[in-house]
Amino acid sequence: MRELLGPLTSDGCVPPQQQTRVAAFLISAHGALARQYALALPIRLEAAWQTELNAQLYREAEFVSLLQRATSWVPDAGLGYLTALWEMAWLPAAVDGITDRSMALAADLTTLAHAVHAGVRPAALLPLEANAHDAFVAALRRIEFESGRLLQAQIVFLKGPQLAPFRPAISPALERRHADVRRLWDETLEGIGIASPRAG
Repeated sequence: MRELLGPLTSDGCVPPQQQTRVAAFLISAHGALARQYALALPIRLEAAWQTELNAQLYREAEFVSLLQRATSWVPDAGLGYLTALWEMAWLPAAVDGITDRSMALAADLTTLAHAVHAGVRPAALLPLEANAHDAFVAALRRIEFESGRLLQAQIVFLKGPQLAPFRPAISPALERRHADVRRLWDETLEGIGIASPRAG
């Protein structure tokens, strides 16, 4: 197993097979976040935390659009099964103990988003010699950069006063989401010959 994506093509690009599998995973995760943000938002925003959800909705949609256009797609026979597996993992699961259903779903959505943005760092797998002018390479780096800002907003929400009474319920939900995302991302990488960054 390799530690980084590759071997790169002669022009410094990630092999299309690896691009396809990585992009499919990212589109599934960020697409699920975009859909759930859209459903979680009320028609009229009434609280400050909802304005941040609105901003994150459009950022997640941008990631999906970017990957769709920047990836060199090739047929991948395993994607049908894998996509179904991923999509099942992203399904909403209201945090136990929060009686306000909209807040419970928003809290769960934020734990999922936190897990995706903190646990999935594909740009860290790019070799130093990767072609900086390649669209896929640039897309991974942009997504990772923007994920850092989104992650900070998610931390603020999870530690905010609106969820303070539910902290004992939030912590296990966050741990579960992180474990699920790590497992699926590690399996995705292993499927293209890349060792988990956490291995060893």
